[in-house]
Amino acid sequence: MGLSRIQKRFEKLKSENCAGLITFTTAGDPDYDTSLALLKGLPSAGADIIELGMPFSDPMADGPAIQEASIRALKNKMTLKKTLNMVESFREEDDDTPIILMGYYNPIYIYGVERFLHDALKAGIDGLIIVDLPPEEDSELAIPAKAVDMAMIHLATPTTDQNRLGQILENGSGFLYYVTIAGITGAAKPDLAPVKQALDNFRKITQLPMAVGFGIKSAEDAARFAKFADAVVVGSAIVDVIKSNINQENVANSVLESRVLSFVGELANGVKNARK
Repeated sequence: MGLSRIQKRFEKLKSENCAGLITFTTAGDPDYDTSLALLKGLPSAGADIIELGMPFSDPMADGPAIQEASIRALKNKMTLKKTLNMVESFREEDDDTPIILMGYYNPIYIYGVERFLHDALKAGIDGLIIVDLPPEEDSELAIPAKAVDMAMIHLATPTTDQNRLGQILENGSGFLYYVTIAGITGAAKPDLAPVKQALDNFRKITQLPMAVGFGIKSAEDAARFAKFADAVVVGSAIVDVIKSNINQENVANSVLESRVLSFVGELANGVKNARK
């Protein structure tokens, strides 16, 4: 379905007058089976859209939590092909929840862009966030993705002005991901007022939904941003729960899944009740 599954989800959220919760986990963290179980449990826990990280050896935009998650997954022999297989398994039970792959271009380049887009759509992937491909490189992936109705979500930051936003939006689709802080994931707590001002300005020139992420760690944080954003992204805080429930050999304990999904439920409650 690609782009249309994302569009339908945001239409549903708008009709309900609430923001969406976008969750992030890394595929294969801490192991394939646990990661798949979490993936399958996220929608019922309250996730409206799922970001699934593609493990990569040099995740330069990510903070320590997600870097460590990538390392754990790679040590367990996680690959891009296995990530697609994981989504195929998810789609056997859920044909509605949008799934977005987030990561870096190198694994896709090695896989082959045309082959990757074909296999990703077949597996049930709806969109991509590739953090090291700026708009100047849209010909590499964003334009080919657009041609096959795969959403390409671009990032905007506190340093993005309206001229730059025009470049970002030219081949972007699905939604706009606003990075609330200038820095890596999970590094600092964002200020509310400048983020709201930025989104208000951006809405003057685009109809794309606006998601905000980086530095949102709790249900209270998520609720604050859900009052005006179309979606709130939480990643590092979820990955931290995973980390706190594995041993030194990166083996999951018996309560990892329930604790992660319980935390996601808390986040979802904060987001869903923010405008009431």
